[in-house]
Amino acid sequence: MKRVFKGYNVIQPVLIMAILFFTILRSNGQQLKPAASGFAPVNGIKVYYEVYGEGRPIVLLHGAFMTIEANWGQIIPELAKTRKVIAIEMQGHGHTPYSDRKLSHATMARDVVEVMDYLKVDSADVVGYSMGGEVAYEFAIQSPKRLRKLVIISSTYKSTGWLPEVNNAFKSFKPEFFANSPLHTAYDAVAPDKTKWTSYLEQMFAFAKEPFDFGDANIAKISAPVLIIAGDNDGLDKIELMKTYKLLGGGVAADMGPMPKSHLAIVPAQTHVGLMMQTTTILGYMNDFLK
Repeated sequence: MKRVFKGYNVIQPVLIMAILFFTILRSNGQQLKPAASGFAPVNGIKVYYEVYGEGRPIVLLHGAFMTIEANWGQIIPELAKTRKVIAIEMQGHGHTPYSDRKLSHATMARDVVEVMDYLKVDSADVVGYSMGGEVAYEFAIQSPKRLRKLVIISSTYKSTGWLPEVNNAFKSFKPEFFANSPLHTAYDAVAPDKTKWTSYLEQMFAFAKEPFDFGDANIAKISAPVLIIAGDNDGLDKIELMKTYKLLGGGVAADMGPMPKSHLAIVPAQTHVGLMMQTTTILGYMNDFLK
């Protein structure tokens, strides 16, 4: 690990934590096999999906550089006991081929809709972590009739929702930082074209550097109940997070009126990476909210 990151002191903690996250979750990953899997032709590309269990549909959207197994490996077996779980690997990630198509939240959100169309799913609960949460917000804005409930884990709908040091870290990423890492190994294990590794990273870095803001007014129009789960030290600006919760109808004196339909959970002593490892905590909040 030290050899891989030698000389990159500023960015080193971010990368090491991300790689540890990937390695730990992957090593403890799901043993459950999907009931169905394949590629859905959407918006000029093919998007890989896996389906588990039976019941009311729930769609899972992973974080940047992640795969279904790495991000959701410990969550899927529990959800699949009572739900039809649809997990998607977004453009260039995991089994989904790299594409020169411009990477954007709006395009990936449309991909989710078309995967649902392909699988004949009219509406679903949607859960997104990190980058997947950003896409989930965009999905809620674009396709409100396709959404039942929304779960956002350690994510935001605007780049200024992250602390400055997080945004600055993305600006420093370079492909060589990931050389010989578990992320690279995992990519080679499932990517349809291993030669696209550097192109994929460069596309992701360009995407991460680009400021985004889906608009306060659009967030306020989300009619579906929203559960926001965040770590107290996960890199999100908690002042902006509270503003988000208020846009969704929260932050009121519920003793004097009805409880908001949207919920906010701040998990103590958790980082962005560490939060996703708290499987029991996350499932507890989700199960209560999604009932």
